[in-house]
Amino acid sequence: MPEWMANLEDEDLIFIKKFILASGSLKEVAKQYEVTYPTVRLRLDKLIQKIEMSEKGNQEPYIALIKRLALNEKIDFDTAKILIHEYKKMK
Repeated sequence: MPEWMANLEDEDLIFIKKFILASGSLKEVAKQYEVTYPTVRLRLDKLIQKIEMSEKGNQEPYIALIKRLALNEKIDFDTAKILIHEYKKMK
């Protein structure tokens, strides 16, 4: 399994599977989840960000952790920015 996939949560993998089986139709995925198209688009955008972040393996582990927590909505983006900024100031 590619490293970028190993970093995804189970619900992300299920979303990817539904997306592929729907031939990439966000409209069809929205029907399956019974949500609006913009909701599915937002989820896809967040998933893309998670994958892009995991592809950037040269990041410091602390910064990568903070970004991952923000993308997984464990902390908000403003808090993530503050933590990263303060961490970089200490270096």
